[in-house]
Amino acid sequence: MSTLDGFDPAAVALAAERLAAGGLVAFATETVYGLGARADDDAATAAIFTTKGRPAGHPLIVHVASLEDARFFGDLSAPAAERLAARFWPGPLTLIVPRRPGVAEAASGGQPSIGLRWPSHPVALALLQAAAARGVRGVAAPSANRFGRISPTRAAHVAVEFGPELMVLDGGDCPMGIESAIVDCTRQAPALLRPGVLDRPTLEAVLGDALRDGGAGAPRAPGTLAAHYAPNAPLRLMDGAQLKAAFEVLAGGAAPQGLAVYSRSVRQAPAGIHLKVMPDQANEVAHELFSVLRDFDARGVRLIWVETPPPSPAWEGVRDRLARAAAA
Repeated sequence: MSTLDGFDPAAVALAAERLAAGGLVAFATETVYGLGARADDDAATAAIFTTKGRPAGHPLIVHVASLEDARFFGDLSAPAAERLAARFWPGPLTLIVPRRPGVAEAASGGQPSIGLRWPSHPVALALLQAAAARGVRGVAAPSANRFGRISPTRAAHVAVEFGPELMVLDGGDCPMGIESAIVDCTRQAPALLRPGVLDRPTLEAVLGDALRDGGAGAPRAPGTLAAHYAPNAPLRLMDGAQLKAAFEVLAGGAAPQGLAVYSRSVRQAPAGIHLKVMPDQANEVAHELFSVLRDFDARGVRLIWVETPPPSPAWEGVRDRLARAAAA
């Protein structure tokens, strides 16, 4: 297979046919590229785990094209789920809700709950709608990369991971750049299991209450392992003062070989260091973060220093991804 134009109706139809037949298709969403299979077929879904090298008990997110299809897989009757779906779907929000018995057991990792998302990207929507017209009620789709590695935000990233055999619907660069926020609506008090571009205050304003953290008893959810999103080189988080002090030391001697730096505070680097200046806005960093880390990998760097993002709520999603990348 190959990379196809996701805005070409003929390509979308071809991809939808492949999904309906139980095959795999990678496609653009507003967050990252997903590796999709029909969620109502456990054998098709199993191919995702095999292809990614993902543990079978680690659940997937099911992408749908309507509330009706979402309700086919899960119970959205909890007040928190109803409010959040009404406000943020289609969009970069995944809701964990009770799973309907007998559906998508493989996609849920065997749990009684399931993660559902109605994406807003036009390529994802076109594919989901075309698949639904062929009897596919939802598409299970984690990020289209090897398990634990950097998520893809361009079709070329997917091709690097899996080669030309995988069909990819190219929708351009993903505008948001990090995965969806995940809110657990299966318990009495909703909890934020994974932050995203949709920040905590925005979600809480719709709920009218504070979001809890996952804690004991939370369902397993994608992207919540301690180590995840890892580049090939070790990644170290440092605050601005530490970075400036380190650069003052480096200025007096030879720079270490293969060092890359992603920083807001440092805007000039000694010769031999690859410096990428970090934008000042959280959404701009989210958009480019995984591409920056993939570029560092492509350059063969041996060590990555990243300036710790600010502590404000707008940066929570970026901080989460970097902390997990640094833990790998």
